[in-house]
Amino acid sequence: MPDAVFIPAEASPGAGSGGVAAAVGSPPAAVGSPPAAERFVATDLARGPWDPGAQHGGAPAALLVRAFERLPGGEQLILARVTYELLRPVPLGALEVRAEVVRPGRRVQLLEASLRTEDGVEVMRARALKVQRSDAASFEVEALLPTATSPADGRANDYPSPAGPMFATDAMDIRFTSGAFLERGAATAWFRLRHPLVAGEIPSPLQRLAAAADFGNGISAVLPWGDYVFINPDLTIYLERAPVGEWFLLDSETRLGHEGIGVTESLIYDDQGRVGRATQALLVTSRVAT
Repeated sequence: MPDAVFIPAEASPGAGSGGVAAAVGSPPAAVGSPPAAERFVATDLARGPWDPGAQHGGAPAALLVRAFERLPGGEQLILARVTYELLRPVPLGALEVRAEVVRPGRRVQLLEASLRTEDGVEVMRARALKVQRSDAASFEVEALLPTATSPADGRANDYPSPAGPMFATDAMDIRFTSGAFLERGAATAWFRLRHPLVAGEIPSPLQRLAAAADFGNGISAVLPWGDYVFINPDLTIYLERAPVGEWFLLDSETRLGHEGIGVTESLIYDDQGRVGRATQALLVTSRVAT
């Protein structure tokens, strides 16, 4: 089994000999300059549930957050929102990440990032909003604690073990406190990355949160997995403060409209209380139709 979800291209087998260019590890580009590229190989740990050759959305979501964290400037700002658009299935294998500051500012910044295949096809893009930090001591902020006190209270992941590694079963440690993958309806579960997101690095709390945030539609499915797909072409994360720690709780609910549109909403907690929320629009169709 791989040791990480993504391997820098220069460290992957065969890199540098007709494979992905070894431009990994270059310093972040200055504000206003063309975005520098980082290149990675997505391992089997990134695999999702819908297509054996495609990633779970949480894996590239975390990778693009990592790209935002590496952009220069904005040290006094904090991430408030990230919106992802999954334009196509994100494949396993070689990928290129580019990120840039498109709207610099002392109080507000707008960031953009994209993920492309080695053929240059854009498969995912993200926009992030950073805002100026304020003195939290000047506000009365209620610490909204999670309904489930700790991951130790949870039950083991019930998703069927696939033939090979998979993001939901091998990259993530998932502990349900209500509901389950194979139960229909709202669910609550704790999530923690078991492996490094990028080989040789310790994932930041923000990367860990992004990896977990895309699971809301999976844990709160209202239709049977064997008969339907409910793929989210987007994901938006709103943050109320900087996340902390390794474990993140999703309290998720999915609703379906009469025309087949689904929406999943998830409250997100760390061990200090509520940290934000995530929303997903769902493409719902029968497996026979696909």
